Amino acid sequence: MPVFGYRIYNSTKSETGDEMMSMEHLLSDGIKLTPPSFVRSILKAASDPGVISFAGGLPNPISFPQEDLLVSMERIVKNYGSSVFQYSITAGLPELRQYIADRYNRKFGLHLTIDNIIITTGSQQALDLIAKVLLDKDDGIIVEKPTYLAAIQAFSLNQPVFYPVELTEDGLNLEQLEEALQHHVKFIYTIPEFQNPTGLTYSAENRNRIYEILKNRDIVLIEDDPYGELRFDGEHLPYIGAGRLPDSILLGSFSKTVTPGMRTGFIISENTELLRYISIAKEASDLHTNIFSQYLLWDYLTNNDLDTHIAKIKALYQKQAQAMTNAMDAYFPDTVKYTTPHGGMFLWVTLPEGVSAMKLFPKALERKVAFVPGDPFYIDIENANTMRLNYTNADCETIDEGIRRLGGLLKQL
Repeated sequence: MPVFGYRIYNSTKSETGDEMMSMEHLLSDGIKLTPPSFVRSILKAASDPGVISFAGGLPNPISFPQEDLLVSMERIVKNYGSSVFQYSITAGLPELRQYIADRYNRKFGLHLTIDNIIITTGSQQALDLIAKVLLDKDDGIIVEKPTYLAAIQAFSLNQPVFYPVELTEDGLNLEQLEEALQHHVKFIYTIPEFQNPTGLTYSAENRNRIYEILKNRDIVLIEDDPYGELRFDGEHLPYIGAGRLPDSILLGSFSKTVTPGMRTGFIISENTELLRYISIAKEASDLHTNIFSQYLLWDYLTNNDLDTHIAKIKALYQKQAQAMTNAMDAYFPDTVKYTTPHGGMFLWVTLPEGVSAMKLFPKALERKVAFVPGDPFYIDIENANTMRLNYTNADCETIDEGIRRLGGLLKQL
């Protein structure tokens, strides 16, 4: 049986790798226990223009509707004047929140009003705010194994105890989930659709089983859904908790469907009391999300067909995902396994047992190709034999060449 319960420990180092002790006595326990972003470090290492990087979680810039956004930018300055430059309300622009409510009611059968929605500075702020509101030191949280590395960062500041639950091809390992729930757990963090990092999607049966396990428990379920609308194969599956579990939280973002630079995400919950506390935490954090971006996004959404735009993104990503899996079929040895994406932005590679992707990374960088080793996505594992690859930020020819380079390295193992 798995051993549950992990704290994150991290030593502070400079960029040169030297220990930084001069400020140690001034730092909070939370920041000392929070791991730095491994992806940010990789992106710096892979900044050489000759490096083919599959490391970042970057949308393809050709998908950004720049001309339409320019039209909207000029229109909001003309029509709303100083309002787009002034302080605003914490919960977010009412018109944008109403648009989100209407869209989710129409597409996903929810019953939302603007009181069920708070606009955040990307989904990352949502994770930070939820942790601030719900967690005290040593409170338990359940996460997928592996899980989104920036969520580990956001939660670690509050010094929780992590209870990782294995992620299978169908979703959460239900036996491990029930075992983890025997502990003092405040919330469960999940990414049921095209999970980051694995690209896996929970099956309908697994979602229903999770719902049955949670429906009579006093616990918050977080469903992080930044990729759900990027499904290019199959049908959208119902949410686990949204619309069914009153204490559940659904996170969404326009970073993957419009543009990430505007940093516009949102929290959806039927629990308006919980949202009130999250709003207080947001007031203390940043007063409100960038109001110019909110006006700009709202004007773009109301004057353009978002579904048509998303359809173009899905067609692009399907082509890129196919290019990557085709290249893997051609260049990877049979001992290397990988997930087949049906949407989203990532796939997950599993190397033979005993092969460390972390130790493989510098050798790959020598061949001018980069990926994210599996280690940062786990709470309790080092030298994992897994890696995450992003297929959305390179054209098909570049993908083929990068996988060819990586395949040549893997065949030497």
